[in-house]
Amino acid sequence: MNPPEIARDNQLGVADLPASVTETHSAPRVMNSLPVRQLGGRYKLSDFQFLRTLGTGSFGRVHLVRSHHNERFYAVKVLRKQHVVKMKQVEHANNEHRVLSMVRHPFLINLWGTFQDPTFLYLVMDFAPGGELFTLLRQSRRFPHQVAKFYISEVALAIDFLHKHDIIYRDLKPENILLGADGHLKLIDFGFAKDTAGSIGVCWTLCGTPDYLAPEVIRARGYNKSVDWWSLGVLLFEMLAGYPPFYTQDNNPIKLYEKILAGVVQYPSFFEVGAKDLLRSLLTADLSKRYGNLVRGSRDIFSHMWFAEIDWDCLYRKEIPAPYIPNISVDGDASQFEKYPEVDLAEYGRMDLPDEYPNLFPDF
Repeated sequence: MNPPEIARDNQLGVADLPASVTETHSAPRVMNSLPVRQLGGRYKLSDFQFLRTLGTGSFGRVHLVRSHHNERFYAVKVLRKQHVVKMKQVEHANNEHRVLSMVRHPFLINLWGTFQDPTFLYLVMDFAPGGELFTLLRQSRRFPHQVAKFYISEVALAIDFLHKHDIIYRDLKPENILLGADGHLKLIDFGFAKDTAGSIGVCWTLCGTPDYLAPEVIRARGYNKSVDWWSLGVLLFEMLAGYPPFYTQDNNPIKLYEKILAGVVQYPSFFEVGAKDLLRSLLTADLSKRYGNLVRGSRDIFSHMWFAEIDWDCLYRKEIPAPYIPNISVDGDASQFEKYPEVDLAEYGRMDLPDEYPNLFPDF
């Protein structure tokens, strides 16, 4: 069976609801606390030459830019303050800034600095020239097991790092994973990430992409970081099958949620036994059985038999070659990204306009 063509919304509308470990086959050890780097105001618009659009969203876009100072290429995410406020995304914009100001990891996008003008917010980040994993997956229709294992292993290391620092990612999907020039992954878009340090670690906000929502999110009963391990299972299934496990042909969200809550997964016959065993341990609504949420935490995942040949420390150091190297001809090559209509850059950097929201984004 050929995998179906998947069309899905970029993200779910947000609604606030009521109230290395030392064993073999484990992930590399990480420190227990992260300092917040002071990144606000490190740059200004005149530091960069804007070259082209890499992507667009409901309240902003991402540009490829080149620094006038070091000639390096960066991705600059530009958010219009008015749209952020209108879409009730102020908390998420500030969350993204805060989380990215803390994290540094081989498989997470790096934030170099931020700045703002009366109209826009700007985040200066790594440029990952290989494009979206989503695009590669659609071109491949589905990944061979060894390819999927490589990618899901790097994602698992990134998620585990976030969890060890009390951060829930909450928006895992192929569209939020970029490829570097070396073929290794970079997890992007931390607008839904939640820093739970100092709290009981339970969230209520309904956010994410419908295909990837865990049952407890849909039921609005409160949830913890194990929702990311559920989403990891959805991602692995989609890599292997070419479509997510609870796929509905008519893109009806109610039917989708019903399928997720029913929890019945049909595994294609070509799935390896080990992959199916891991997926059953991730795609379970029973939190007392879901891997990543048990007493051994993420060690149950990293020590699973399907990952037996993975040397996690070597992978962390990028010593395992990527299965696919993007066709990048020169520095700043953005050919792996779709073309978008460009905007009038004269809007950016205007200091003669009033700032209607002077106190909403203090750290930018």
